[in-house]
Amino acid sequence: MAHNEAVDVVLVGAGIMSATLAVLLKELDPAIKLEVVELMDSGAAESSNPWNNAGTGHAGLCELNYTPQAADGTVDIKKAVHINTQFEVSKQFWSYLTRKGTFGSCKSFISPVPHLSFVQGDDGVSFLKERFKTLSKHHAFSDMEYTEDKAKMAEWMPLMMPGRAPDEVLAATRVMNGTDVNFGALTNQLLTHLTSAPDAQVKYCKRVTGLKRNNGGWTVSIKDVNTGNSREVDAKFVFLGAGGAALPLLQASGIEESKGFGGFPISGQWLRCDNPEVVKHHQAKVYSQAAVGSPPMSVPHLDTRVVDGKKSLLFGPYAGFTTKFLKHGSFMDLPMSVRAGNIGPMLAVAKNNMDLTKYLVSEVMQSMEQRLESLRRFYPEAKAEDWRLEVAGQRVQIIKKDPKKGGVLQFGTELVAAKDGSLAALLGASPGASVTVSIMLELIEKCFPNKASGEWAAKLAEIFPAREKVLETDAALYRKINAHNNVALELVEASNETESYA
Repeated sequence: MAHNEAVDVVLVGAGIMSATLAVLLKELDPAIKLEVVELMDSGAAESSNPWNNAGTGHAGLCELNYTPQAADGTVDIKKAVHINTQFEVSKQFWSYLTRKGTFGSCKSFISPVPHLSFVQGDDGVSFLKERFKTLSKHHAFSDMEYTEDKAKMAEWMPLMMPGRAPDEVLAATRVMNGTDVNFGALTNQLLTHLTSAPDAQVKYCKRVTGLKRNNGGWTVSIKDVNTGNSREVDAKFVFLGAGGAALPLLQASGIEESKGFGGFPISGQWLRCDNPEVVKHHQAKVYSQAAVGSPPMSVPHLDTRVVDGKKSLLFGPYAGFTTKFLKHGSFMDLPMSVRAGNIGPMLAVAKNNMDLTKYLVSEVMQSMEQRLESLRRFYPEAKAEDWRLEVAGQRVQIIKKDPKKGGVLQFGTELVAAKDGSLAALLGASPGASVTVSIMLELIEKCFPNKASGEWAAKLAEIFPAREKVLETDAALYRKINAHNNVALELVEASNETESYA
C-alpha cells in the first residue's frame, strides 16, 4: 500500500491568516515542511482581497464602536488600546520582513492615510468629546486632534463639508499616522516570500474533503477541483484559516472544542468611486456611528483606498444577508452547518436578534437612491454617476453557547484549538486582518507551547521586541517601536533621531 505524503503543517486557505502563520513558522524553524491548500486559483481571493474589505489598518484611531460609552457618559478605551497595540505587533512583523531585504517593497501594501472620526448632533458631539478626552491621555493616542470648528473640518475633509446646513452640529477627531493596507497585496507578497524557501508549497484549486485523526496528527484528504484527482497528506499540525469555510472544516474535524459553534453570515456591499476629480479631494478614512440596531461591522465610513498604486474611494458597508459562508460559496453553507450541538445556540440567536435580521433584510432591499442618501450624510454633494455598487466579502460572525441566553452572536475573532494542539481554526471577522500577527502568535503559544518558550523564544524576541501588554503600558518603548516601524515601512521619512531597537 502506498504511503501518504507527510508534512509538518497543512494550512487550509491562502488568505492573510494562513500566509502570516506559514511565514512566521518558517522564520522560527527554517527546516519545517509545510503546504498551503487553497480552493481558488490564487491567493487572497476572499476576505483578504482589497475590494472585499475596507483596508483600514485597524488601530482604534477612528473606529467608534471600539470605544463604547456607558450610561454615566464615560468612554471605555480598553478595546481601542488593545487593538492599537496589536496593530503595532503586526507592523513589527512586516518591518522585520522588510529589513531582511528579500521580502519586497512595503509600499505595495501599506500607505499613510489619516484616520478621522466624524459625528453629527449634540449626543454625537458630547460622545466624541469625551472619547477624545479619555483616549488622548493614552500614549498610543496622544497625537489625536479634536475640533468643532467647521473651517478646520473643511481642511481635514474638504469633500465632506460643502452643501451642509450652517447650523448643523458637527465634530471630528483626526490622527495623521493612520494607514490604508492592501491585505491582498500583502498576502500574495507573503506567499511569494514563503515559496522562495525550501519545503514550502502553495497549491491552488484544491478542496479539503476530509480530516481524520491519525497517530500523532491528521490525515487531510485533498481533491483537485479541475481534475477530480484526490490525495491524502499526513500532517502533525493543521490550521483552518479559510475564512467562512473554517467553520464547516472545524466541524468535520470532530474535535471536542468545535461543539456548540455556529455561524451567522453577513454579506456586504460598498459604493465605489474612481473619478480622480472626486478622489483627490478626500485623503482620509472617516468613520462615524452605526445606526441603532445595526451590527458593528456596519459602521459607516468613507475611505481612501490605495490598490495597485491607484486611489479610489469606498463608502459603506451596506450589510446584507445570504446563506453563503464565502463570496464564492454555496447557498447550502448555512443549513449544512447545523448540528445537534449548535442548533440550540443558533435558534437562541435567531430569536434574540430579530431586530438585526430585519435590519439586514431592509439593507438588502435598499435601492441605489437610498444608498446614495446614506452617502450624502457624509458627502452632501455626491453625484450618482460617480459611484457604483461593489460586492464585498462575506463575514461569518460566531455563534457560541451561552449558559444564560442559550446562544450569543459574537462580533470579532475566536481561535479554537484542539486540546493536544494538533489542529486550530480561526473563526469570525473584523478587525481580523489588521491583528493577524497577534492572533497567529497566540496560536503558536497555544499549539506549540514548549517550542514558543524554548527553542523559538530568541527568534520571537528578535522579531517582536515588544508585545501588546508592554506596549499598552510603556509609553517610551511604544514611541520607540512605533517610530521604528513607521520608518521601516516607509510611512514617514527617516530622521537622525530615530533610535534602533537595540
